[in-house]
Amino acid sequence: MKNKILIFLITIIPVFGQTKIDWNTLADVQFNQTYDNQLETYFTEPTFGPKVKAIDGKEVIIEGYVIPMDVKKGEFVLSKNPFANCFFCGNAGPETVMELNLKPGHKKFKTDDYVVFKGKFRLNKSDIYHLNYILDDADVVD
Repeated sequence: MKNKILIFLITIIPVFGQTKIDWNTLADVQFNQTYDNQLETYFTEPTFGPKVKAIDGKEVIIEGYVIPMDVKKGEFVLSKNPFANCFFCGNAGPETVMELNLKPGHKKFKTDDYVVFKGKFRLNKSDIYHLNYILDDADVVD
């Protein structure tokens, strides 16, 4: 009996370490246009609100539409909206997309696959070559 309880706890405990978030939580951000002298261009700089700051560095679960950016390089984005209505098409803001750093050996995805992911949430305020929201060690939740 003790072995059964131990096995149950080992399999269930990791679920409790993750916070389920949604795109409404990620909307807690303001954006301002900032000029970069080195690049001689404007970029959108985020000011993250308390809801978003509270999950920085935490294990989270989030669902959305997968948008392959460069399949050969393994670059994928998770979006609140399907591709036709996403940020990259000008129909939504930068708070509606998240960069996915997938674990090695992940399954193949097609555009607009609706998937639930878990991973470590990270804020990006200053690296203009990456999205503002990043999910590290992302893996599919079965």
